[in-house]
Amino acid sequence: MNAFFKPTVVLISSIFLGSVIALTIPVLQNNRPVPIVEPSTKPAGNAKIQAAILLDVSNSMDGLIDQAKAQLWNMVNTMGKATCDGNTPMIEIALYEYGRPSNDIKNGFVKQISPFTSNLDELSRKLFSLTTNGGDEFCGQVMFNSLNELNWDTLTASYKVIFIAGNEDFLQGKLPYTKACALAKQKSVIINSIYCGDKSEGIREHWNITGECGTGSYTNIDQNQKIEEIPTPYDDVLLTLNEQLNGTYIGYGYAGFAASETQKKMDSANFRLSKTVAVKRAEVKGNKGLYQNESWDMVDASTKDEKFVDKLDRKSLPDSLKNKSTKELKQIIDQKKEKREALQAEIGKTAAKRDNYIAAEKTKSAVKNQSTLETEIEKIIRKQAGRYNMKIR
Repeated sequence: MNAFFKPTVVLISSIFLGSVIALTIPVLQNNRPVPIVEPSTKPAGNAKIQAAILLDVSNSMDGLIDQAKAQLWNMVNTMGKATCDGNTPMIEIALYEYGRPSNDIKNGFVKQISPFTSNLDELSRKLFSLTTNGGDEFCGQVMFNSLNELNWDTLTASYKVIFIAGNEDFLQGKLPYTKACALAKQKSVIINSIYCGDKSEGIREHWNITGECGTGSYTNIDQNQKIEEIPTPYDDVLLTLNEQLNGTYIGYGYAGFAASETQKKMDSANFRLSKTVAVKRAEVKGNKGLYQNESWDMVDASTKDEKFVDKLDRKSLPDSLKNKSTKELKQIIDQKKEKREALQAEIGKTAAKRDNYIAAEKTKSAVKNQSTLETEIEKIIRKQAGRYNMKIR
């Protein structure tokens, strides 16, 4: 089976926020100007958006995995534009792989790569570590495992969703998909299937049956389709702001240095994938409601807990900070915080201008957009979030 018709899975997506360049380009989208606005960062009570990405890694799916790496940022950015009663829901993403023969056969060759997390750098790192390998793809098993193992929210206002993608028979494996469907209904989780290949072929291979799980959707993509690249005058500005933003982070704890290095490595890895992907990552990093690192960054930690510095283990700090007084540490943190907020505001305004520029360029092109993980996942999220009183700008 060629690369276009080999199984695999998943999802992910990209983009948001901006500012710095004085150039203003008025653009009409749906006959209305696209507004340049600051994102809401007020949490939506306990409401969440939880998404589990189930990736088939069973051969010839390198193109799909590359799409998944890139789409993470568009997906997070789209979710970050959601509001529920004027508040922003908390976002958590989980990642599973299935179809790798080296995974436990007793577990249906399924493996949890990440539980629900808001740590986007670590999630990106794990995505970049994925490789393909031949094996059996048990869709019912991976859906059931993710539903059974993950800590799904019980609040009815939360949007809980699974995305599974691949392109061999959906009915493989001993565990019937109906068992997963029953559990999904019990937990109020929507299941969406994405077939890699021709839509009618996906129906013949039973990928359209997820509707039987409730109110999910079935769609198809070309997993080898390259992500649309539209260069803009704002790209280099955003990348420069992103580099400056990294300088506002102060690692603490014994994992602080490693996490700081992961942040930089993921910047480089996404840039190698494409400049557009790196820009989309920068936009997400500029949104303080989406990109939070209180587990290793002193600025985010002190924002979340006013008494953080008072309780801090000084032995876990970099040598340059170990002997600082509490007052001195708080002054350093406040300075970094002030600089970060200014950079985030610049990123937000610049990203909005970039969005306007891209919208204008797309209106000039008569070429029909190809279906990719980015386009389909965004469509699905925008449509389904409305069922939970969530509005996406």
